[in-house]
Amino acid sequence: MNSPAHFLDGLRCSICGALNVLWLDPLRGLVECHECGHTARTIPETAEEDS
Repeated sequence: MNSPAHFLDGLRCSICGALNVLWLDPLRGLVECHECGHTARTIPETAEEDS
């Protein structure tokens, strides 16, 4: 990852099962496992108001 990333402590990769290897890249909206290299997109919550 070339942009600022944040370490996600206490989480496990759903693909390889490794603990404490996930990094969040908020600029690209990705979570990456530094053990197996798997990436996943994040979906931000949208502020929808109920009328």
